[in-house]
Amino acid sequence: MSDIENGNCSGDCGGCESDCNLDLSNPNSTVTLTLDDDTELECAVLTIYPAGERKYIALLPLDEDGDNQDGEVFLYRFSQAEGEQPVLENILDDDEYDIAAEAFDELLDKAEYDEIVDGDDL
Repeated sequence: MSDIENGNCSGDCGGCESDCNLDLSNPNSTVTLTLDDDTELECAVLTIYPAGERKYIALLPLDEDGDNQDGEVFLYRFSQAEGEQPVLENILDDDEYDIAAEAFDELLDKAEYDEIVDGDDL
């Protein structure tokens, strides 16, 4: 479903011996989603975060110029077994989606608060 690209990763895992741990310290981490119509959509990885008993990933879809004009964010269930490729799954349950979205909103609120506090010169 996705190719994780980190640093020098080409996205071709056939001959790669890396455990492909997603490196969020790399500000250029992206995921290439293959949509239902077989088109590919490049997305910036915003964060991987826990909510409830699961982990989720927030992705920012990018246009052909590497920008996002509408601010839309995609949320997926995220899992990765040790030594395995990351797996993204659609969130089909409304209650689960609400949990994931609320946790992501809280992360955004905390980031904004931290930015305000860190920016104070008091």
